[in-house]
Amino acid sequence: MIARVFIVLAALALILGVPFALKPKTNAFTDADDSIVILSPHNEAIRHEFTRGFAAFYKKTTGRTVQIDWRQVGGTADIARYLKSEYTTAFRNAWEAQGKRWDATCARAFDNAKVELGATPQDDTPEQAVRRAFLASNAGIGVDLFFGGGAYDFIQQAAAGRLVDSGLVAQYAEVFTDRSFPQMVSGEPFYDKQGRWIGACVSSFGICYNSDSLGRLGFDELPAGWTDLTDPRLIRQVALADPTKSGSAAKAYEMIIQQQMQEVMAEFQRTRVGQDAAVIEREAVAEGWLRGLRILQRSGANARYFTDAASQVPIDVSMGDAAAGMCIDFYGRFQSESVRLTDGTSRLRYFTPVGGSSVGADPIALLRGAPNRDVATRFMAYVISIEGQKLWNFRPGTPGGPQRYALRRLPIRKELYQPEYARYRSDPAVNPYTEAASFVYRPQWTAPLFHVLRLIVRSACIEPHEELVAAWSALHPHGGDAANAAAWAAFSDLSAVDYPTAMESLRPALASGDPLAEVRLISELSGKFREQYRRSVQLLREEKP
Repeated sequence: MIARVFIVLAALALILGVPFALKPKTNAFTDADDSIVILSPHNEAIRHEFTRGFAAFYKKTTGRTVQIDWRQVGGTADIARYLKSEYTTAFRNAWEAQGKRWDATCARAFDNAKVELGATPQDDTPEQAVRRAFLASNAGIGVDLFFGGGAYDFIQQAAAGRLVDSGLVAQYAEVFTDRSFPQMVSGEPFYDKQGRWIGACVSSFGICYNSDSLGRLGFDELPAGWTDLTDPRLIRQVALADPTKSGSAAKAYEMIIQQQMQEVMAEFQRTRVGQDAAVIEREAVAEGWLRGLRILQRSGANARYFTDAASQVPIDVSMGDAAAGMCIDFYGRFQSESVRLTDGTSRLRYFTPVGGSSVGADPIALLRGAPNRDVATRFMAYVISIEGQKLWNFRPGTPGGPQRYALRRLPIRKELYQPEYARYRSDPAVNPYTEAASFVYRPQWTAPLFHVLRLIVRSACIEPHEELVAAWSALHPHGGDAANAAAWAAFSDLSAVDYPTAMESLRPALASGDPLAEVRLISELSGKFREQYRRSVQLLREEKP
């Protein structure tokens, strides 16, 4: 009995003692000469390779050691909410420390890009005074850099005043040229002209699919475009992300809308020769908006779920939990790499539909009040340098490439697409600058409705998802039956969110900034869509002989 107790106690001591025995004798973070704090949605692979690469670069160029404190609060939508909250607190504390009163006007105006400043501060309104004070302040949140996300997210943060000029665009003027690092590509900005954010790599959007799953579902042909996600054989087989939680998902949905608008524009220009160009554009944009929403609605009807994390989509598709999904290119390529067999094949494949996506920048930016500004700008300089750019797409173990992970992302510097680098790259056949030629992003068509589009997808697809799937499941076997026209019309009715309504009613409602008003609007719209989906099923039953 005593021996048994002794054995149990010894085993317990071993379990408790191993972590302490393996604990490093020094703390790498506190023992480093310098440090930076980075807020990022990037995955562990990217964080690992850039931590290792920058540490070596920093040691070589400064003789000092550096450590990175990566902070993760979720996707880009979560980061946006975090930044707004933290900067509100930081600036309010700085404002009140000066003996000034913080009120609703201050809270509403200090980070509001719509508050325009005049040339004479003495003539400022209260709104202008607090806005001017914030833009002149060094109010910080203890974080140096924001790294990763779409250009839209960085444009919004820059407009609010939370990002500041790092000085790198002016310092490296020879890099920021069309030959190496263009400012604009096919309608998408690759860096901010005021230097407040800079593209680190580029991304596009497309479809990932599991070839084994599609085979089991009876598909003879592989998907080729966005409309393939509306095939009724894919009911509960499509993985999608919630655009209200994921900026990359929202951008992917915007690409679908843009492609439809451009296709309708080309169609109208061919068939309406002689008609006023402005009229053609206005009507093509409105019709393309509806066609794009219809693709989103029917893809949503096939959805297994709407995940909060866009990175989960290719993982689930690779596991066979879904047959296909929409995703950002590097998520698809990275996961395909993860499940690649020794013979070089992978059941998960990714492609960008031809003419179906722009090529956009995934930026990095210096935050206002960065506590370690000098080290932070050195990190930014490393990321856009040729040395840093190699990490994005070089294979592990190649000269200058990553150590452990093939990141499968596309560098933004044009030099990396030269023939001499092809043998080192994971995706030597992919050139985003060539892909960009097939798609020109027109921000004036959809960018003002980016937040509205998020709301529409939530209201038409996510909130009433049960009713949407039920209606789609009931209707699609009868798709060729003209007798069911009324049921199909009820299901497909998008009049509540058509382009004029989105621009003239939904956009102003969301621009108020009132969260309760947004909740009420979502409730109203989702209720309407839920009812029309139920109505379509009822009409189908009534129309059956």
